[in-house]
Amino acid sequence: MLRIAQWVHASRASTETKPTVVVLHGPPGSGRTTLAVRAAHHLRDQFRGACVVDLRGGSGERPLPVRDALLHLLNRLGAPREQLLFRERSSPESQLGRLVELYHRHVRDLPVTVVLDDASDAEQVRILLPERSDSLLLVTAREPLDLPPGLPARVHELPVEPLDAAGAEELLRQSAETVPEPYDAQAGDRITELCGGLPLALRVAGSSLGDRAPRELAEALEQQTARGPVERAMAVRCADLPGPARTLLRRLSLAGRASLGAGAAAALLATGEEEAGRQLTALARAGFVEHVRASRYRLHDVVRSFARERLLAEEEPAERSAAQERLIRSYAELADSVIRLVDGKTSTRADQTFGTGTFGRHGFTSLEAALRWLDDESSFITAALRHAEDVDQSAVLHLLGALCDYCLLRGDLYRLGELNELTKAADRGLLVRSVQWRTGVAARQLGELDKARTTLTSVVDLYFAAEHPAGAARALRDLGITLHHQGSLPEAAAKLREAVSMQAGDDFAGDRAWSLHALAAVERDRANIREALDLLRTALELHRGSESVHGQAWAHFQLGQVYLRMGRVTDAESELRRALEQYDSTRDARGEAWALTELARARLVARGDAGTAEEELRHALARHRDNEDARGEAWTRYYLGQALEERGRLNDAVRELERARTMFSRMRDVYGLACARHHSARVTRDQRAAQTGSLRNSGFARQLLQDARQDFHRVGVPHGEAWSCTELAVIDAGNGRPEQALELADEAARLFESYGDRRGADWARFLRCTLLPFASPGGSVVGSAVAQEELAALVREGHPARDSKLDDCAEAFGLILERGVTPETGWQAWQLGMVPTRHSREVMGTAVDA
Repeated sequence: MLRIAQWVHASRASTETKPTVVVLHGPPGSGRTTLAVRAAHHLRDQFRGACVVDLRGGSGERPLPVRDALLHLLNRLGAPREQLLFRERSSPESQLGRLVELYHRHVRDLPVTVVLDDASDAEQVRILLPERSDSLLLVTAREPLDLPPGLPARVHELPVEPLDAAGAEELLRQSAETVPEPYDAQAGDRITELCGGLPLALRVAGSSLGDRAPRELAEALEQQTARGPVERAMAVRCADLPGPARTLLRRLSLAGRASLGAGAAAALLATGEEEAGRQLTALARAGFVEHVRASRYRLHDVVRSFARERLLAEEEPAERSAAQERLIRSYAELADSVIRLVDGKTSTRADQTFGTGTFGRHGFTSLEAALRWLDDESSFITAALRHAEDVDQSAVLHLLGALCDYCLLRGDLYRLGELNELTKAADRGLLVRSVQWRTGVAARQLGELDKARTTLTSVVDLYFAAEHPAGAARALRDLGITLHHQGSLPEAAAKLREAVSMQAGDDFAGDRAWSLHALAAVERDRANIREALDLLRTALELHRGSESVHGQAWAHFQLGQVYLRMGRVTDAESELRRALEQYDSTRDARGEAWALTELARARLVARGDAGTAEEELRHALARHRDNEDARGEAWTRYYLGQALEERGRLNDAVRELERARTMFSRMRDVYGLACARHHSARVTRDQRAAQTGSLRNSGFARQLLQDARQDFHRVGVPHGEAWSCTELAVIDAGNGRPEQALELADEAARLFESYGDRRGADWARFLRCTLLPFASPGGSVVGSAVAQEELAALVREGHPARDSKLDDCAEAFGLILERGVTPETGWQAWQLGMVPTRHSREVMGTAVDA
């Protein structure tokens, strides 16, 4: 280890940026992997990340393809997640080239430690070399590797030699149950010789000391005819194990290369976890399994091959299949129970086979403990699914569904992509549809809305073709949510209502809750506030009935959004904080980030401290970036632009709004794009007007508002369209076009009245009053008289939703009308501040029952 550290330090002292490559080669059981991992841990402070990749080069299995190795490295080193989810195979060569380019670009100038374990192909190592960085590449191999000349790296070889006599004796003493005294040095030397000086063989053989005297152990090793020193030691030690431990050792080979704990061991043995834990501990004392962390263990490659041979030789096929099925069923039940704690009783996990007694039997003390368990087990579950061909498909489906939901919750899109490939390769119809559905949801989370829409549309058709209405309804729901995110609100509402109609009945109450709160979000954006509230209250009750903590979190979150639209900030903050607590309890990092965004937005709605709002929005923005949630980042930038506007930093506000506009455009989110265009136009207009003292130089802002108006009209959002007309009226009036401005104000009033927004309609009517003296066909005198009548009527018709600023403006303009307005003075409402602000638009003045 000292030599590896010296090579790294020498490389860092050089002025040329090159990775350091150390090839550790030695026979199986020599400890080369242990040495590499310990070196990586010892030097961890000098690097910004570490990753181990098992290349399976000398294990007798199919070596890990370069493509899969790259995907694993990109996942562990923090590459963009869309590269890990979508793994098109139409052109393997082009995809491999793209992944290589992405990997090299990602690690460029990023010093990391990469351990390539069990390598056998020098070309594969060359491709995986983190070029142009001060990284450390530790390669373990059974034989020296002939790396290509001219490799852009500092290459060193480190043979991992057998232990010397002193080291072997020390390891034998450490491994022994008891060491007879005086120590038989001659027998010890013979044991070391028969074990080839290999640490694994010595550890396994040494664990027999105590039951056997050193001379007896040496004789037993001499009598073995196994092909290698490690196999010879394992054969002797295995004979000393009790029957259950030998059975467990054989069946552990069914677990593949992943780590496992007492739960998996219990399923393999068909016994309780306490007994299985004792046998697992016995195997660990015997050196057959290596400790990974906590109570988890893993088989060494050589041990796994030995156990597999014993399994095939000593157990009938029916016994092997039964053990494998118990394993899958156990993990299906456990994983399903964990996700049920989060999402409640939905149709994806309503089968009583996996529901009855789940909580009581496994006894998770908290949701945190349950999710921690799934964190530990998820890699094993994925590995187990690769060997589930003969297992009952209902068990596999439950396991797969729970794991996919977990991947979505935790943002583990690498594993979701792996599961997607797995099911496609097996061509298991229902499993393929189930994973494709979740893949579409993941695409939406990444902001890949077109891809999500295409995938989910296909899944809906597949479920209908298979006559699976529950699956079709779930896919329709997520298709509706995707359409909502794209701004296709009428179409989204139609899909969601279709899903709700298919989820009638108590058996689908949990599913219906999710569809109802998704529909509520659409109706909220369509200005149907009363309906959105009713839908959310129903959804919340259904989520409680189905025990879905996660569903309750999203319902509270959306209630908070609706209350913000109504201007009920205190109620909104209460709902959002409740959602934040539940997101935290379910480990939903995406949900937490969204709740933080809306809580910061609440400060703006309340006209609170814009500086604190800016700080909180920047914190939420960082969280969205960590989650790679493009939509969350775009909306947070949108609100950040508004916070900066409130603080008078118009240049910074324009930049943030433009960034949001670009992100919405890239995602093809028409609704978000329209909102960003609208507010970017407002700020741009005010920014240029502040420089010139008038609205004359507002051509670009006017075009943005025209585009926003058309987008709002296209996606069926009268609220947005009405306010765009209002802002256009302000620009036209300020540019000497009062007739056009009056038409726009009247159109705005008509739109506001179409959905009952009295607050917005007040402003449209007020602007009309300010324009009549300049745009009336009867001239200024007639226009002023009509304006006085309409203004008086407006003032008389007060209501709780009215913007307080409008009352002040109406009173001031009434005095101006009394003094008289002449065409020569021109329209002065903007200069006098008698126009709506951002806050005027923020609250929707529709009447809603308490």
